[in-house]
Amino acid sequence: MADAQVIPLHPQEGEGAEPPSWTTGCSVPPEGGESWAESLADVLAFARRRVLGDYQVDEFGFDVELNDQVFLPLLRPFFDKWFRVEATGLDNVPAEGGALVVANHSGTLPWDALMTAVALHDCHPAHRHLRMLGADLVFRLPVVGAVARKAGHTLACNPDAERLLTGGELVGVWPEGFKGIGKPFKDRYKLQRFGRGGFVSAALRTGVPIVPCSIVGAEEIYPKVGDIKPLARLLGLPYFPVTPLFPWLGPLGAVPLPTKWYIEFGEPVETARYSPGAADDPMLVFNLSDQIRETIQHTIYRLLSQRENVFLG
Repeated sequence: MADAQVIPLHPQEGEGAEPPSWTTGCSVPPEGGESWAESLADVLAFARRRVLGDYQVDEFGFDVELNDQVFLPLLRPFFDKWFRVEATGLDNVPAEGGALVVANHSGTLPWDALMTAVALHDCHPAHRHLRMLGADLVFRLPVVGAVARKAGHTLACNPDAERLLTGGELVGVWPEGFKGIGKPFKDRYKLQRFGRGGFVSAALRTGVPIVPCSIVGAEEIYPKVGDIKPLARLLGLPYFPVTPLFPWLGPLGAVPLPTKWYIEFGEPVETARYSPGAADDPMLVFNLSDQIRETIQHTIYRLLSQRENVFLG
């Protein structure tokens, strides 16, 4: 049985930790110097490739061109202007090779996952794509499931996670699941249980680092003050949220509030040092999972203590 001792994730405050350096306004700008005619030609060429099927997808259905040319540009205005996301600790995310990003989950709808993906692609020097692991509900929904596949995401199961990690991909997981994203507003920023630690097992089996990620700002975009459970059961959803604006204002109530966001990537936990059988050691898996959870929770409390205003930061 592998040694269950776990290594420290990062220095605590007062132990030599330096204040983080925040990166903002880092979205990839459009290429300059192009005339309207050249831009139009690029758009037409893109459309032609789509019509003719002249593009590639990987075994999971990831369409890099569609993601970079359509999905990410749609999200950038929210990242830059609406949530004004600031990111730090990007140097803790490897520039190449497999790695597992583990983050807290909140906000009723998964805007936090989408903004994390934009941060890693646009702010990271290597412009890495984040391959998210999602709940089966995501892939059962019409349109949403197909878009998720095209954007490079897949079902949250260990076989798929391990294949991605072994292939050198950057994988994102939100272990709180629906318990985190659907929690009531009164429980904001209190992390829920991290499941059974399957993400730790996947990282141990593939020997990739685990990068804790802490997100502040998403909790307040849809303050969930109620849940219409009968309607949720009828629609096959884990919850049907009631917020101060939704469903009272209809579609307008689904617009997220423009809160100020901070995303911090912590020091990675190296798993390559463990023996091949470490993934089957339940005590090691539990300890690592619990330590990562506590690190994310501690970082969230620190970020909250530094925040003066929900909307202004």
